[in-house]
Amino acid sequence: MSEKPEQHHFRVGDGQAGERLDRYLAQQLPQMSRSRVKALIKEGHARLAGRTIEEPNSRVKSGDEIEFAIPPAEPAIPKGEPIPLTILFEDDALLVLDKPAGLVVHPAAGNWTGTLVNALIAHCGDSLSGIGGVKRPGIVHRLDKATSGLMVVAKTDQAHQALARAFAEKGRRGDLERRYLALVWGAQSPPKGIIRGAIGRKTEQRQKMAVVERGGKPAVTHYRMLETFGVKQPTSDGQQQGPVASMVECLLETGRTHQIRVHMAHIGHPLIGDAVYGAGFKSKAAALPEAAQRAIGELGRQALHAGELSFAHPVSGEILRFESPLPADMERVVAELKAL
Repeated sequence: MSEKPEQHHFRVGDGQAGERLDRYLAQQLPQMSRSRVKALIKEGHARLAGRTIEEPNSRVKSGDEIEFAIPPAEPAIPKGEPIPLTILFEDDALLVLDKPAGLVVHPAAGNWTGTLVNALIAHCGDSLSGIGGVKRPGIVHRLDKATSGLMVVAKTDQAHQALARAFAEKGRRGDLERRYLALVWGAQSPPKGIIRGAIGRKTEQRQKMAVVERGGKPAVTHYRMLETFGVKQPTSDGQQQGPVASMVECLLETGRTHQIRVHMAHIGHPLIGDAVYGAGFKSKAAALPEAAQRAIGELGRQALHAGELSFAHPVSGEILRFESPLPADMERVVAELKAL
């Protein structure tokens, strides 16, 4: 038997008269986004005095009796797949997971199956209450396929709205933090600082991002050098050559595509293993001992890990904090760099 729509009945109070219908209903139903309410009104799910109202901007009057039907969430278009996941926390509103490197987040051309979304649909099952009217997980921030580490995923429309706002506000209230660990070439001077540079697509290589003067989105990365690898060596002109590589902690104030990779390359310290933004450092890798070269080759990705995540729970308001240790492939590179 198919699920029946949720039927809601409201009576407009004196203090609510004159409000737009979509805004009024969104206030009565905080678990739904206003855009979802608006879409349902346009589809004919709102009735006033037995008459269907399809204009979201209709004004309500004191004493109006409004009926609103919420159809059951439709099955997700991507199919669930039993892909193992490392879940660190889960309740009715959300879950936090530790994504392995190599796992694509969203189905797309060339990756319709085997993605994180496919895995989450299978894992969550009926606990997904419907985001935008579809039983799907709410992805509020992404990690590149080759980046490992912590992600939070919404299971309800209400949680999705709240988390999306928190990420859009970039933690300005202090209750959202994202810290990454990166292995980069060379050592930063100064060892702690802020990189500010708008990020946009390169005009000649549209698949590649860059710091641009016009047309980009503001981007801010805070960095702190944690450790250096490889002792300083004298060069032929008597100068000191700095460490070969370093471990850097990056805290994001914004969340642009490839932000850490682009910003670190912009200041001359691209990520180890980054074939897109660090291609010019192949000769530096080739000069390393064989064991270090092998560890970087087996890494097969940029050395970037989302190691810490904290945020306010969208329902309880409790601050949740999570940590993920450096994955084994990056640990192997660190071990070989320490041996230099």
